[in-house]
Amino acid sequence: MKIIKSDFSKTLLAALLSSGITFGAFKAFDKDERVVIERVPENYTQARVAANITGAPNAANNPDFSYAAELANPAVVHIRSKMGASMAQRRRGDRQEIPAPFRDFFGGDEFFGPFEGPSGPSQASGSGVIISEDGYIVTNNHVVEDSDELEVSLYDKRTYKAKVIGTDPSTDLALIKISEKGLPKTVFANSDNSKVGQWVLAVGNPFNLESTVTAGIISAKGRSIGILQRDRLPIESFIQTDAAVNPGNSGGALVNLNGELIGINTAIATQTGTFSGYSFAVPSNIVSKVVEDLIRYGNVQRAFLGVTIRDVNGKLAEEKNLKVYDGVYVDSLVAKGSAKAAGIIKGDVITKVDDRKVNSVAELQEQIARHRPGDKVSVTVIRNGSEKIIDVPLRNHEGNTSIVKEERPAVAKTLGAEFENIPAKELEKLELKSGVRVKKLTNGILSKETEMREGFIITEINNQPVKSSEQLTKMLESHKEVTIEGVYPNSSRKYYYAFGMEE
Repeated sequence: MKIIKSDFSKTLLAALLSSGITFGAFKAFDKDERVVIERVPENYTQARVAANITGAPNAANNPDFSYAAELANPAVVHIRSKMGASMAQRRRGDRQEIPAPFRDFFGGDEFFGPFEGPSGPSQASGSGVIISEDGYIVTNNHVVEDSDELEVSLYDKRTYKAKVIGTDPSTDLALIKISEKGLPKTVFANSDNSKVGQWVLAVGNPFNLESTVTAGIISAKGRSIGILQRDRLPIESFIQTDAAVNPGNSGGALVNLNGELIGINTAIATQTGTFSGYSFAVPSNIVSKVVEDLIRYGNVQRAFLGVTIRDVNGKLAEEKNLKVYDGVYVDSLVAKGSAKAAGIIKGDVITKVDDRKVNSVAELQEQIARHRPGDKVSVTVIRNGSEKIIDVPLRNHEGNTSIVKEERPAVAKTLGAEFENIPAKELEKLELKSGVRVKKLTNGILSKETEMREGFIITEINNQPVKSSEQLTKMLESHKEVTIEGVYPNSSRKYYYAFGMEE
């Protein structure tokens, strides 16, 4: 479990938890199989809820949740993640860098289970939700991150080995797969239609207790709690509920009274490491988009508005002499970003995206996160007291509309590394002309033969500037002896790493 202070309270801690129907079909990238995510229709209403509750309200005038539980339970799985000794040791090192009182919770035993000796392996436990009959399962990234082996247990006790299809740290989501057919699957609801005050069920495997169902209500929407800030581009717009969830619920289902998925349980607000009244789920509309991207492209196609923004409140409205008291204020714009190219200017207040109101930064991020580069959105802004509607063609972080294909070259596997391009604005802040970030290190040359750490920015290879991850891959493929030059973001000195490429 990973816990950090949240923005909405000085005393509250936010913890990652681990221990007619329309059909959207798409073809898996470079595969023959088809994956279908079931969704409820756009005109879905809560009228179906009352019709589908089995039996009348009981003597206490409470609804019967058995219908939703019977539908949801078979599609929720138990996931056990084993981590090798080397990665477990690295996690232990990470824990030592976290100051008290957070150290005991960061990667703590609540999630990872007892460490087997000072340098032995460790094990994690979480949940997942089956989304297709042929074995695709969505869960949290922190459930499967750095795992060497995944074991999935179904509701009927069958167990399978699973492989990771793709991950998205920005939303803390991951997609895994088991080899089986005819599995029970969840149906996706439109999370936009969920409302504060509605009943929901959390289904998962807390504390390794299999197939546990708890009930509560939606207590808020569009929550940003700062739990994903370790990622550079976090997307946080959680559904907040008071349904009890605990370590092990991570990746499990949050469903409505029709048993339809409205979110993936991800975090809790706690001072103790266990449930204290509030839990948070990634909305199903974000989940479905991430899942489709991971299957079609191998990675998430993220669109950016290209603005620096903050919530509008009474103080800001008075300071900036605004005519509105809700919405999102545009502080600045990225030079080659979508917003600037479309005509949005500093000082605009964004109030809607595609006719959906956005009253916070989190809500705006959620709406944009559902789109890919090349999509066009209609943005409503208040400028000098007047409303304007601006069509904005969305771009990626490089300032164009290209689809970014997943790179899985042999060289990356040999190095044991994942690389990512760095936005121009970030390079400017770092006073760098170019560079590529080491996003993740696994077992490979870099971890075995160098002391390189994740986050390192490669600026040159064999004295040649590095401008993109694609170029970096080609450069590494053409050299047997490699010298890497670069920097760490919080250090002014240059670092050099040298190694030989395996033939």
